[in-house]
Amino acid sequence: MAKIDLSNISHTYNPKDLEPTYALNPFSMTWENGKRYAILGPSGCGKTTMLNIVSGLIKPTQGRILFDNEDVTSQKTETRNISQVFQFPVIYNTMSVYDNLAFPLKCRDFEKNKIEERVQSVSETLNLSSFLNMPARKLTADQKQLISLGRGLVREDVAAVLMDEPLTVIDPDLKFRLRRNLKEINEEYKTTLVYVTHDQNEAMTFADNIIVMDQGEIVQVGLPKDLFERPKTTFVGYFIGSPAMNLFESQLHTDNSVKINDTTIKTNTNLSKLKNNNIKLGIRSEFVKVAKDESENLVEVNIQKIEDFGNFKLLTTKMGRLTIKSKINREIEIANDKVKLHFPPEKCCVYQNNKLI
Repeated sequence: MAKIDLSNISHTYNPKDLEPTYALNPFSMTWENGKRYAILGPSGCGKTTMLNIVSGLIKPTQGRILFDNEDVTSQKTETRNISQVFQFPVIYNTMSVYDNLAFPLKCRDFEKNKIEERVQSVSETLNLSSFLNMPARKLTADQKQLISLGRGLVREDVAAVLMDEPLTVIDPDLKFRLRRNLKEINEEYKTTLVYVTHDQNEAMTFADNIIVMDQGEIVQVGLPKDLFERPKTTFVGYFIGSPAMNLFESQLHTDNSVKINDTTIKTNTNLSKLKNNNIKLGIRSEFVKVAKDESENLVEVNIQKIEDFGNFKLLTTKMGRLTIKSKINREIEIANDKVKLHFPPEKCCVYQNNKLI
């Protein structure tokens, strides 16, 4: 395992152009030894480019990569001591499942008893024990991907395991179990795991830290709780969460409040130094509740739709032209077409030019 430093990294695929387009804008970051990281963002945002730079498949246009303070920027993939798991299975169909899992260890002259120990351990974790003697070609697509994943995890001595959307072909129930198993492997062996995905649920349930990307830019790095409760940009607020964060064009009112239409909303943010332009108020639907005894931060709305999701109800409401979504306890009965919603001040986020104040 290794601490990985990405120092002033950037990359363009057309460096000779007068105005090159950057797949990755300049950034610096450290991945600590033994931690779990998820790189999250929409298609084409630069996730895979970042992973390929770390693995050595791509040399960055600018910057350095260091493994435990050793500069590996010019080193080839095979010398960086990393494991890779790709989106689709990369296995040897003519080999048995056992030989596929053992192959990375045999190539490095591991002792036979160590190979046996690691193959048995990984196959049990991935529920492949009953298939070890079968030819890999006879397995289903998701079973083949488990083999590919197992080959990435079978070595304990790697600097990091880099995974590029490895659970795409896995069914949802198995995905949940595998994410849990990956966390257990990380906790037991302190293996540095880096997981690329466009699926926020995968990222939020897997990672210690999530790196959110948009158009080649790292827009926020943090714990799942931080990204959910205090997104640093409106993009993160929109991209993380289901439904997306409620966002409203607003006007400054006092040093700690804004107005949405004619409704005043107090916040816990000091707004005294802001100018009154490009202001938005953001609040998660999870924090918008049907009012009880509250006397301020009340919004009167018309109910458009009530959806029962089993463990909660989702209210879709209107205040004038604005749509407000609220997740409420499914036991709450809504008797009227109008209702008052409460915005807790501590849960309100204020953005200027799409950045958190």
